[in-house]
Amino acid sequence: MSLYTIADLHLSTGPGTNKSMEVFGHRWTGYLDKIEKNWTSLVSADDTVILPGDLSWALSPEEAVEDLRFLDSLPGAKIISKGNHDLWWATARKLKNLFEANGITTIRLLHNSAFLAEGLLIAGTRGWFNDNSLNVPKGTDYQKLVNRENGRLKASLRMARALSPDAPILAFFHFPPVRGAFVCRPLVDTLHEFGVTEVYYGHIHGDYLTPRTALFEGIRMTLVSADALNFIPFRIPPPVSF
Repeated sequence: MSLYTIADLHLSTGPGTNKSMEVFGHRWTGYLDKIEKNWTSLVSADDTVILPGDLSWALSPEEAVEDLRFLDSLPGAKIISKGNHDLWWATARKLKNLFEANGITTIRLLHNSAFLAEGLLIAGTRGWFNDNSLNVPKGTDYQKLVNRENGRLKASLRMARALSPDAPILAFFHFPPVRGAFVCRPLVDTLHEFGVTEVYYGHIHGDYLTPRTALFEGIRMTLVSADALNFIPFRIPPPVSF
């Protein structure tokens, strides 16, 4: 039994959505077929895959059903969290009801929550990134958003510690807590507070020359967006101490 992760699938299989990623570079050509082929060749029914955001282009939970069914049909258990393009995301209760109504049984939500899998604690939140391409409304309070995400991260990490006082914690974000000169200090400080040394994140596309893993203040941060992985789920190695 193994843990895998891959972010930014950007699925668009339902009748209500028709937004392909293939215009964003040659790696995205035939990406849905690549996802299915690579996933089924690596992941078994006993494995768990963590998907930190940007799962579907759908605009509502109902529009997302076909993408969620596609994900549900792939081997393994899935733990999903929200990205900036997951506009279909709703309350946990509504999504769980949607899963039940549509026979979706292998997907769980990482949202103010945590999981224990293969002796490791899975925690995290969407995070926030100082990225001008996000097209956020004018006047958006960046610090307020960061504080909200930091609160969600703390809730997730507290729940993780309640599940196990000793198991290593893996933190998953959609946005990178650190990228180049950008440092989201409140999130990084919270990671230090809970002793997290392993972080996985998505959101970044088209950057294939920069090393995918970087060390920052003793925290190893690894980019796992789908195109960076060439659509091959990344097998999570055992945690190490720095």
